[in-house]
Amino acid sequence: MEITEKVAYLKGLAEGLALDAEANKESKLIAAMIDILDDIALEIADMKDVQQELGDGLDAVSEDLEDVEDLIYDEDEDSDEDEDEDDDEDCYATTCPSCEETIYFDDSVLEEGEVVCPNCGERLEFDTSDIEDETSGPSDET
Repeated sequence: MEITEKVAYLKGLAEGLALDAEANKESKLIAAMIDILDDIALEIADMKDVQQELGDGLDAVSEDLEDVEDLIYDEDEDSDEDEDEDDDEDCYATTCPSCEETIYFDDSVLEEGEVVCPNCGERLEFDTSDIEDETSGPSDET
């Protein structure tokens, strides 16, 4: 039984008692209390309706957000796979001494030992002997 139904029941009981609100103070008090209970019950019913509407709206927003997250995170997962493939190759950068532009290159260029600056055409050579010595580990010479 809803609150509004309970208040309506109280109103019926009060009418059944034939309380005359003009006759005595107790009857006035009971009638006023029933009117207040009726107002409270109606406001609670209105709040429940608003709460239901808000809940429905929140559910709709939540579903839309899930769709957006699926779009975003699916794209991120795809780009993560692409990045994983690219991570297999190391990328290096150096600055050209002639034009001072940054040049990017990979392992294959490093193994060749030289690169041509795409900006000014300067030929840059790399001495990788120090790198090879470091990667081979410490020598046992003492």
